Amino acid sequence: MRVTPETVRAEREWVRDRAPVVVPLVNDARDRLGRLFETDVDSITGETYRREVDAVFADGEAAVNVAGLVGLLRELDVDDDYPGFVVDEVLGRELAATIAGGRPLSLLAQATFHFVDVHVDGDAHVDGDAPNPGDDRDGERGVDARDPGPAGADDLDAALAAGFQTRLPGWNWREGESPFGVDPD
Repeated sequence: MRVTPETVRAEREWVRDRAPVVVPLVNDARDRLGRLFETDVDSITGETYRREVDAVFADGEAAVNVAGLVGLLRELDVDDDYPGFVVDEVLGRELAATIAGGRPLSLLAQATFHFVDVHVDGDAHVDGDAPNPGDDRDGERGVDARDPGPAGADDLDAALAAGFQTRLPGWNWREGESPFGVDPD
């Protein structure tokens, strides 16, 4: 794999165009997590998602790493899938963390990746439901609609959802100043 500025621009467009798939995954994760933590979490829109994709890709150091990880997951496939379980999970966790930003959000995004990933199957269905609106990956790849695609496909969508879910505002605990900040003397 060779990553160039043109590659980064192309991956940015691909990630932006995933809004019809990723936004429902983000909102599903926020709804599930909100119920678990007994809080309301704001949902996001496609516009919010695309704006945040632009922000991630505006940081050249993050952009090249996100583009590389996206490209790897888009192409990653392993015969019988299971033997490759570790590599797609590692790449997915790292992509989610890179999108979320530095600590502590990167660690939270990695944990959220696993939470989202167990609810997404090979072709971006949530818990076996029908495909999310706008999921045209099969048309892009030109494969049979019954083919779930590369092993990394579900991890890619889960990673995008986990990373952006973590990065974007909407959680009450992230609103306002932290009570642990220390003013300089």
